[in-house]
Amino acid sequence: MVATPIGNLADVTYRAVDVMRKADVIAAEDTRVTGRLLAALDIEEKPLIACHDHNEEVVAREIVDRLRGGQQVVLVSDAGTPLISDPGYRVVNAVIEAQLGVIPVPGPSAAMAALSVSGMSTDSFLFCGFLPSKKTARRTRLSELSSGVTTLVLYEAPHRVSETLRDIAEVVGATARVVICREMTKRYEQIWRGDASDAARVIETGVVPDRGEFVLLVSSPEVTNDLSASDQRLLEVLLSELSPSSAARVTSEVTGIDRRILYELAMVIKEAKR
Repeated sequence: MVATPIGNLADVTYRAVDVMRKADVIAAEDTRVTGRLLAALDIEEKPLIACHDHNEEVVAREIVDRLRGGQQVVLVSDAGTPLISDPGYRVVNAVIEAQLGVIPVPGPSAAMAALSVSGMSTDSFLFCGFLPSKKTARRTRLSELSSGVTTLVLYEAPHRVSETLRDIAEVVGATARVVICREMTKRYEQIWRGDASDAARVIETGVVPDRGEFVLLVSSPEVTNDLSASDQRLLEVLLSELSPSSAARVTSEVTGIDRRILYELAMVIKEAKR
């Protein structure tokens, strides 16, 4: 499993180049993209097999057969670390089930690169990949993800980034901290930091163009605990019938108290009753 550059060719590791040079075959998300990468790295032409969402199960069986035959197989995505919002999961599991070796060759990752320069807490973070493309489903997913206090790391397509940022401002909160990372490690790399209330505007006004690849990072707004005894009692009653997330959401709608505070308290109450 070989990580490849996400933009800057110089980010490829010595080990990655060495492993690809020694490989008998390379399984690639897009053989054209990988072919150009091999040429740029001066790696002699290798047999390439396409491995993408539509053929992964078939290719997984082929890779297992090749490994059993003594070949060394490399799996790469178009850019970055394989399987991180890219194909490869079925291949890895097929190889594991066949009791053959899976070896990571770590390297570039857009999610980790963006997180490292975000200025947000890295003690606890949640990589969420791409959110649903439909507005209602996306907002529902954001509500679920933002129930806890952690840094969210998202990928987003350029044609949806503005709408997603507006949803973040409404669902997570206008004062939530947002970092927009565009075209990480590439020539036109941009990093913008600010409040969710301003984030969509910087896309819509062209300060950060809606072109290229985006990583969005979201940190919950600062909140304080202002629960009264009656507010807490309402939460406890709802917890007897609902999940902590749902109880926190309903209590927030009734009282106006931040959902994250209520969710944390709900988890404490639930744990205490065990």
